[in-house]
Amino acid sequence: MITELIILIGGLILLIKGSDYFVKSAAAIAKNLGVSEFVIGLTLIALGTSLPELVSAIFASLEHQSGLVMGNIIGANIANIGLIIGIAAVVSVIRTKREMIERDGYILLFSSMLLVVFLFNKTLSRFEGLIFLSMYLGYIIFLIEEKQELKDKYHFKGFLRYFLKLGHFNYIKNKIYNNNKSNKKNSKTSKTEIIKNLFILIFGGLAIIVGANYLVKEAVFFANSLKVPQTIIGILISIGTTMPEMSVAITAVRKGYGNITVGNALGSCITNLLLVLGLAAVISPLAITNLTLFYTVPIMIVIIILLLWFIKSNWKITRKEGIVFLILYIAFLLFALSMIHG
Repeated sequence: MITELIILIGGLILLIKGSDYFVKSAAAIAKNLGVSEFVIGLTLIALGTSLPELVSAIFASLEHQSGLVMGNIIGANIANIGLIIGIAAVVSVIRTKREMIERDGYILLFSSMLLVVFLFNKTLSRFEGLIFLSMYLGYIIFLIEEKQELKDKYHFKGFLRYFLKLGHFNYIKNKIYNNNKSNKKNSKTSKTEIIKNLFILIFGGLAIIVGANYLVKEAVFFANSLKVPQTIIGILISIGTTMPEMSVAITAVRKGYGNITVGNALGSCITNLLLVLGLAAVISPLAITNLTLFYTVPIMIVIIILLLWFIKSNWKITRKEGIVFLILYIAFLLFALSMIHG
C-alpha cells in the first residue's frame, strides 16, 4: 500500500510539473511565431492551469472510470472557489469587477445548470460532450473577437447570442481563408530557441502522459482496495491537480492582484466543465452516480452562486467571506474522508 501511495504521489508530481513545463514552452514557441500575448494568455495559460485535470480525465475516460473523472472535475471546481479563493481572500481582501459576473460568472453558472440538465438521465453522452466542447470553443473565440471589436457586448447575453449564431465557426472559417494571404510573412524567430522549447515541450508532454497514466491506475487501485467510490478518490486527487491554480493565486495575491485570482478561478472552472468534461464524455460516455448528482454537483452550484453573490457585494471578497469559503470546503472534504473510513 505504501509503494502504491508513493507511485500515486509521483504520478501527481510528474503530471503537475510536466504541465508547467509544457505550457511555458508552448507559450514561448507561440510568442516566437508571432502569436499575440493576449491570445497566449487566454488560451495556453488559462488551459495550462487545467491541464492536469484534462490529461488525467482523458486517461480515466479511456479506462471507463467515470467516477474518477466526475470526482476530479467537480472536486477541482469546488477547490478552485472554496479553497483557492478562500485562502486568497483571507490573505488579502479581493477587489472584484462587474465583468467577472456579467461574462465569466454567468457563463459558469449557465454551464453548471446545463450540466445538471444533462445529468438527470444518469449519463453524460457523447452528444452532450460535443455541445460542451462547442461552447468552450465559442467562449474562447468570443473573448478573442469581442476583445478586439465589440467591447459593448462583452457579457453573457452577448456570448449566448454569439454562440447560437455560430459566430465562432464563422470566425475560424474567415481566419483560415485570410491566412493564405499572411503566410508570406518573413519570420525572424530564433530557430535554436524554438528547437530548445520544442524539446522542453516534448519532455513536458511525456511527463504529463506518464504521470496521468500512473495517477489514474493508482487511484483506481485505492478505490478498489479501500472499497470507496471512485468519485471520492477523484475529489481527493483534485486537491493535487488544483495546485497550479493555487500557485497562480498565491503569486497574484502577494503582488496585490487578487482579482486575477478570481478571474483565473472562474476561467479554470469553465474550462473544467466545458473542455475537460466535454472531451472526457466524447471519448467515453460518463456514467453518473447518485453521489455526483445529489451531492457534489449541487455543492458546486451552491458555491458558485455564493461566489457571484460575494463578488457583487460591494464589489469585493472580504476576509470573512474567504473564511466562509474555507469552512465550506473543509466540510466538503471531511465528508469525502468520512466515506473512506466508514
